[in-house]
Amino acid sequence: MIRGVGLYCDGEPRHDLIVDVEPGTPFEERDVPAVRRLWDEARAGGSDRFVWLGLREVGPGEVERAAALFGIDHHQVEDALSLDQRARVEIQTDVVFAVFKVLGYEEPTSAVETGQIAVWVGPSFVLSVRQGLPGDLSHLRSHLEASPGLLRVGPLAVLHGILDVVVDGYSAVLTELGRDITELEERVFSPERTDDAMAIYELKRENLEVRRAVDPLRPVADQLLRYELVSLPEILQPHYRDLGDHLLRATDVSAQYDVLLGTILEAARSRQAVQQNEDMRKISAWVAIAAVPTALAGIYGMNFEHMPELSWSFGYPAVLLVMATACTLLYRGFKRSGWL
Repeated sequence: MIRGVGLYCDGEPRHDLIVDVEPGTPFEERDVPAVRRLWDEARAGGSDRFVWLGLREVGPGEVERAAALFGIDHHQVEDALSLDQRARVEIQTDVVFAVFKVLGYEEPTSAVETGQIAVWVGPSFVLSVRQGLPGDLSHLRSHLEASPGLLRVGPLAVLHGILDVVVDGYSAVLTELGRDITELEERVFSPERTDDAMAIYELKRENLEVRRAVDPLRPVADQLLRYELVSLPEILQPHYRDLGDHLLRATDVSAQYDVLLGTILEAARSRQAVQQNEDMRKISAWVAIAAVPTALAGIYGMNFEHMPELSWSFGYPAVLLVMATACTLLYRGFKRSGWL
């Protein structure tokens, strides 16, 4: 489906030249000539002219048509359509191909939702293909159109904008995961007895989704910090450097969360073991206390004719007194030692 299409000249959108292409409809063969005319118009001008075609939730053949139009390698098309594709940035002679995993956070379930954006940036064109709910680029187009100074740089400004949306999504998800981890940590170390192993495991799994998205981009972040990824115009260098810094921060935070969750899981297991040990000590203490009257009752319950104090009128109260005294002494001893 066509999410948006635009021709940009000297940082300004040329809406007057966009005809016969309807956003919200599938990218069909009939749309190819119209987009080709826009691309021809862009190539006829300078480096500040380019066409940006955005697709999302694509149907059969839509990406292939766009790829054939812009001369994109079919192997890259297969990678762009595969949701199992690892995040990466590939630089050819005149085309930059990037696959980014985009993340979203579901508040009710504390689940991390994963989508994907594939981007091609080439001579006078940008093609973006978005799959999944996270990573909405509709606001990005309007934001860039309000910044003609950046759009005047060319397609690399769009690549920066898309990567900025992706990285902002990482930061937002990590912030929410941090809150969940803090709440879980407080619950694990609270006086109340809780079983948090499942909740910890689920958070580790959600953090793993984040690491799958951000870890492959760490080399890209290093290159961005050293301006080695692509030849960047001077106006874009600080913007890309800032993106590299945010990417590195996201990879570090997700790694720290993984270690922290592992530590919390070990603490929860240790606390559960201590609680079970305390329960066993209490049970053992009460069993020892109950053993005294049980033993005395068992002895006097035997049917022998000659037994101590059997004919004494105070024998029964005396035995009860011995039982109570022994139980009281044992209780005080166990209480003093912390078993009760």
